[in-house]
Amino acid sequence: MKYKPLGKTGIEVSAVSLGTMTFGQQNNQSEAHDQLSLGAERGINLIDTAELYPAPASESTTGLSERYIGNWLQHQDRSKFIIASKVVGPAPKKWIGYIRGGPKLEPKQIEQALHESLQRLRTDYIDLYQIHWPSRNTNYFGKLGYDYGKDKHHNPISETLEVLAKLQQAGKIRHIGVSNETPWGLHQYLMQSELNQLPLIASVQNPYCLLNRTYEIGMAEFAHRSQIGLLAYSPLAAGSLSGKYLNDQQPDNARLTLHKNYFYRYTTERATDAITQYVDIARRHNINPSLMALAFVHQQPFVTSTIVGATTLEQLQQNCDSVDTEIPQQAMKQIQQVHATMPNPCP
Repeated sequence: MKYKPLGKTGIEVSAVSLGTMTFGQQNNQSEAHDQLSLGAERGINLIDTAELYPAPASESTTGLSERYIGNWLQHQDRSKFIIASKVVGPAPKKWIGYIRGGPKLEPKQIEQALHESLQRLRTDYIDLYQIHWPSRNTNYFGKLGYDYGKDKHHNPISETLEVLAKLQQAGKIRHIGVSNETPWGLHQYLMQSELNQLPLIASVQNPYCLLNRTYEIGMAEFAHRSQIGLLAYSPLAAGSLSGKYLNDQQPDNARLTLHKNYFYRYTTERATDAITQYVDIARRHNINPSLMALAFVHQQPFVTSTIVGATTLEQLQQNCDSVDTEIPQQAMKQIQQVHATMPNPCP
C-alpha cells in the first residue's frame, strides 16, 4: 500500500480507502467485517462511512454501516485506523425526514449527529468528520447548472465551522472535511478559517472518475494549492467502469442491478458509449478495466485517497492491487482522446 499526507494534518492515509455504503444492505455484518479485516491486512487505514449509510438510504437501515464498523473496531487497535464519517445536510422530509425530523446543518443537529455516530462507532472520537453536502442551493449530486433559487435551509459556513471547532476542542473529532463541495464553498471555508481562527478543512470528498472529471475544472487547482486533498468517491462509477454491465448484463447483487434508478447517471446511452470506449482501451492494452479506471484516479496529483466500495473480497483485493497498476503512455493518450470528445458524461 502507498500512503499520502491528509492535508496539513500530519496524518498519512492509504492511497486506497474503504468505503462502506454497502454495509447493511448489500453486505451483512459478517461480510463487512471480512472486508474490514482484509483491508487492514492490505494496508488500508482510512475507513469512510456516514450517518446516512448504507445507500440508497432507508429508515430501517440508516446507521448500520457505522454500527458494523463499531463492532469490528472493538477487536482492533483503534489508533491504527483513520475513521471518517459525515453529517447529512438539509434534505426533503420525503427523502430522509426520519433523520432528526428533517436534517439541517444547525449547531444542535451537528452535535446530535456526532454523538449518535460516536455511539454507533463505539469510539470516543472520529478522526475526520465531514459535512456530507452543503446547506445552500448549489450544484452537487450530478447537477451541473447553478440553482439561482432562494436557499431553503442555509446555515452559514462560519456557524458550521464554529460548532466543529467546539467539537474538536472537546476531543470528539480530530479533523474536519467537506463533501460534494464547490469552489465557492471551499473558498468560504478557507476564508472563514483564516478570518476567525477556526479549524482548516483537511479534505474534500467529491466524485471523480473517468466518467466524471468535473473536479478538474474548478476544484483541483484550488484544493491543490491550498494543500487540501481529494478523497475521490465513485472512482469506478458504481462498478460500471468494470464493463460488467455492458451488453445489458445484470450481475447478481450488483449495485446497478439492484439500484438502477439510484445510479441512473451511469446507465444512459451517453454513459454506455463512454464506458464501452474506456473498457476497449483497457483490453487493447491488456489491463483489467477496473484496474485502469482506479489507476487513473490514483495518479492524479490532487488525489489523496481513492474510496473504493466492494461487495466481495475478490473485488477488494483487486481494488488494492490498483495502486501498483501503471497505465501505458499510449493508453493515457487514448483516454484523453475519449475525454475530449465525450467530456464528463456522468457528472
